[in-house]
Amino acid sequence: MLVTGAAGAIGGALVRELARGDGTARFSLVDREPVSHALGARARTFAWDLSEPDALPAAWADATCDDPVTTLVNCAGFMELVSFAGTSWELGRALLDVDLVSPLRLMSLAVPSMRERGAGTIVNVSSMAGLVPIRGSSFYGAAKAGLAMASEVARIELATSGVHVLTVYPGPVASRLERRARAQVASTRAARAVPVGDPDALARAIAKAMRRRAPRVVYPPLYAGAAEVLSIARRFTERFSPVPRA
Repeated sequence: MLVTGAAGAIGGALVRELARGDGTARFSLVDREPVSHALGARARTFAWDLSEPDALPAAWADATCDDPVTTLVNCAGFMELVSFAGTSWELGRALLDVDLVSPLRLMSLAVPSMRERGAGTIVNVSSMAGLVPIRGSSFYGAAKAGLAMASEVARIELATSGVHVLTVYPGPVASRLERRARAQVASTRAARAVPVGDPDALARAIAKAMRRRAPRVVYPPLYAGAAEVLSIARRFTERFSPVPRA
């Protein structure tokens, strides 16, 4: 299993949950920062900079030279709550590269061998910010919306190949990202009332969805209603959209 963002709250919780569920699973743990784990020889760690997607093919080849990737988890990401006018192009481009381009590049590297084996799992951690507009998240929301759409389309296209694609839509989850986001907005009563989920609970929900080959996870459950409204159109297009020639 290759997990990006493995040093973060959600990525770390998911690694622990998956390791508990499969005592023989081997992990490639990816992050820019040192990854703390207690998996011994079952895990290797890699320092990748996802703001440089062109470097990923070489990094992927190094990480997968001994073990093929049976499960890819795109969990790494960062968020800045800044108005569109106040976002520099450098910051906007970094948000797009880390939250969208690099996950897609990793999917493109993982899918061929998964299809050849007729098995594999891809987990893409998007965000509720990719489904609903949130002030200050133009680039982040665009990246997460793009990742969510690519993930949902890939799920449909790869369903008959044995490759399962799971899309995760978290709302606020206790983490460094969530704390930084709160620090970037005014502390209003409405902002304080927004529920914050638990990374371990989200990890359990993701692991359960992986086992059941479910299409998506929405967490905390409060946000499931908003996601369901959008799923009506999703179900229609999933059934009736034409199949591409290639």
